[in-house]
Amino acid sequence: MPATASGGARPEEAAAAAAASASAPGPSCMGTRPEELAARLAASGPAAPGAGRGGSGAGAGGEESEHERVRALREIKNQIIGNRTKKLLYLRLGAVPAVVAALAEPGASPAALVQAAAAAGSFACSVDDGARAVLAAGAVGHLTRLLAHHDEKVVDASARALRMIYQSKLAPKFDVNNGKNMDFILSLLNSESENVTELAATIISHSCENSSEQLSLCSAGVPQKLVSLFGGSMNLRDACLDSVTAVIRNNREVASRFASTDHGKGFRSVVGLIHDRSPRTRLLACLCLIALGHASPCHFQDKQIKTKLIMVLLELIEEPGQVGDEAPLALTTLMKDSLELQKQALTTSAVEKLSNHLLANSLESRRAVTILLALSELCSKLEESRSQLMSVEASTLILEALKHDWADIRVAACSCLKNISRSPKVLSGGRLSCDTVIGPLVQLLQDSSTSVQVAALGAICNIAVNLTPRKSVLLHSGVVSQLVHLSKSMDPTLRLKSVWALRNIMFLLSPKDKDFIVKELTLSTLSSLICDSEHFVQEQTLALVHNLVDGYVDSANYVIGEDGMVIDAIARQLNNASAPGVCIQGMFVLANIAAGNEMNKEAVMNVLLPHRADRVRPSFVVNFLQSKDKQLRVATLWCLLNLIYPKCEASSGRVVRLQNAGVILQVKSMINDPCLDCKLRVRMVLEHCVDNADDCFM
Repeated sequence: MPATASGGARPEEAAAAAAASASAPGPSCMGTRPEELAARLAASGPAAPGAGRGGSGAGAGGEESEHERVRALREIKNQIIGNRTKKLLYLRLGAVPAVVAALAEPGASPAALVQAAAAAGSFACSVDDGARAVLAAGAVGHLTRLLAHHDEKVVDASARALRMIYQSKLAPKFDVNNGKNMDFILSLLNSESENVTELAATIISHSCENSSEQLSLCSAGVPQKLVSLFGGSMNLRDACLDSVTAVIRNNREVASRFASTDHGKGFRSVVGLIHDRSPRTRLLACLCLIALGHASPCHFQDKQIKTKLIMVLLELIEEPGQVGDEAPLALTTLMKDSLELQKQALTTSAVEKLSNHLLANSLESRRAVTILLALSELCSKLEESRSQLMSVEASTLILEALKHDWADIRVAACSCLKNISRSPKVLSGGRLSCDTVIGPLVQLLQDSSTSVQVAALGAICNIAVNLTPRKSVLLHSGVVSQLVHLSKSMDPTLRLKSVWALRNIMFLLSPKDKDFIVKELTLSTLSSLICDSEHFVQEQTLALVHNLVDGYVDSANYVIGEDGMVIDAIARQLNNASAPGVCIQGMFVLANIAAGNEMNKEAVMNVLLPHRADRVRPSFVVNFLQSKDKQLRVATLWCLLNLIYPKCEASSGRVVRLQNAGVILQVKSMINDPCLDCKLRVRMVLEHCVDNADDCFM
């Protein structure tokens, strides 16, 4: 099907058109404007009894009406295939209900059914509004019924239409845990028609979402049946590969059973298909093996297969169209968080090959996005990959991509910079030094796309960590005011990432620069963020406060001063026993403050053991010491240690208060804590208690 002004026909649409045209009557000389065709289809009405089924005599008028309906359906189908604009026009004209009505008509001829099925499938293909209209008109039920039609062409046309419908995310899920539905799927898989078996594979790919469905399909022998269909047509093989991937994805048990059944026959069959002549088949086979490797790593140990996967995916990037666009994304998925696979990719010159493809393709393309994401993953762990990327011209393109009109390109470029900036060497000079990237990244914090803002924040977070000696570059860039602004956003991810960036900037900062950030942020905003509705934001804010008070004694005044606004917020969070991460960071803040002067220590004691009407309120400290989280136990012990050191009269008084609250008794019970760090701090606390208190208190 030639491309139209609105795009070309998808392969399944073109196939449906060709098959439907073979059974259609000749062209009509009547009007073919959409308005006229929609009216003709509506006027043709239901077929008379016997029409198109060998009827005669009184049925002659009905036959003519049926022929007119077939001609109208054929013309509509030919106009909409591959043409989004025409589809939307016919949707506005209300053509879909009339098309589906032809499928529901008991007296409809096979020719009308074939044309109506092809038109219904095309309406649903790649256009959400079309899919909604087809589903609302009840097409799925009618097309499913027609799979049992006596005419083979009707069955094939109905199967193709259903396949296009089930490729839409809007299509209903098929509950394979229902016994009747499973029987239906198995009957489709056992059909002699490849269009019907391909439909079954498409339904499985669309509907298989959770582990119980995957297990049901596995127990019914569906993966083995799908593998047995690999010998069919290319379209059927590809649909079955996609379906196998859906069944095993993220399910260790199913993946393991698939890999070991019949002595690994299914696994070997998939491995064989990465050498197939069809690029699409090779890509789908790679994706299937990647899913298998992630779900059951023990069945994916062969280093040769992994290396071959990387090489095949790098070759597929050269393919035109969707295959070449998706291959870098598959490579990213394969390498994700795997140092071993990233090293293997490096040995195959992956950075150089991806960079060359990036330079050869326009940044306007989808492929540029996926290549940038693949390069980002390659640079996430390996310094050598970062160095290689910096040595080629692609680094200049990354800077250009930050200013690109397409948001996806800007996001991918930020992702690349995020991982490249893990290297202090890169930031210290060259095309992507901190001086060249910070300006564009700060501008992106005002981007109209939230995804771009989040991606830019991720890059700034990493730059802030690795730019410790030269943080003045960041502070003079205006980034702090932008981060403070985003910390007040309604979007929780923006609040989280902006506070995280402020935390990293605050790390090992000079007292003067810490004061600057606090004044920009304000204690009121800081207190609000500590009590944010999202515990991840709370945790990062407390980590920010931790970095504020770390190594700078006077900064504790920000926390305990100003009417105690900040320390009161911390106390509320700790008393509410929030998420473990919040409690850990809160206790480290208190531990740092407790390392200061007597006023600081007393402020911390009043958080741990607040006085209420001449009685001591039960403290959260005991619960923290009993926590299963060793980091929380360590942080709490550090706080106690700083409170009772050095030996002095005030320290002895604090020991007494801790003893009376049951805290010291709990510490004594931890003398054999399984965590070595905890065990060491416990002994240090008890030794200082002995130094500070009389034996009667112990």
